[in-house]
Amino acid sequence: MSYFSLDDFSLDNYQHLLSKITSAIGNKPLDQNLEDMLNKDFSFNSELFKEIETACHAGIKSGDLCTHEAGGVKFGRAIKPCDALNSYSVDLVDMSDVVGPHHSHPEGEIDMIMPISKEAKFDGHGAGWLVYGPESAHKPTVSEGQALVLYLLPNGSIKFTRK
Repeated sequence: MSYFSLDDFSLDNYQHLLSKITSAIGNKPLDQNLEDMLNKDFSFNSELFKEIETACHAGIKSGDLCTHEAGGVKFGRAIKPCDALNSYSVDLVDMSDVVGPHHSHPEGEIDMIMPISKEAKFDGHGAGWLVYGPESAHKPTVSEGQALVLYLLPNGSIKFTRK
């Protein structure tokens, strides 16, 4: 069932799509096993991955997603932590050959990488899922083109640093 076209976006439908991912995640630890499961069960070739990707583009086009811009990064928190998403928040960024601000993930971070440019990589990874465990940190980097990255943050927890 298709929820979106590029000319149609609703946050309710977006949240419903993402709840399929957060339900599958459940209370699993944010680690390599989770990353492997997401890349197997919700690969970049899967119908759900493609549906979420279409929804992200539709949300940007409608002006509901990536509503802020700083340092060459378009970004925005689409959904605050909520029960419907197992207490995850949802952020979306649009980056093109840029290094974003250093931050840490007190409870971890789950990234859905959606290259716009065929060869684009996020932190060295192409299309698919990347999981950072609790207390990890990085400077989010998109290289070799442009990509959308959807961040799922447990309880919306993120700390920006000055590194």
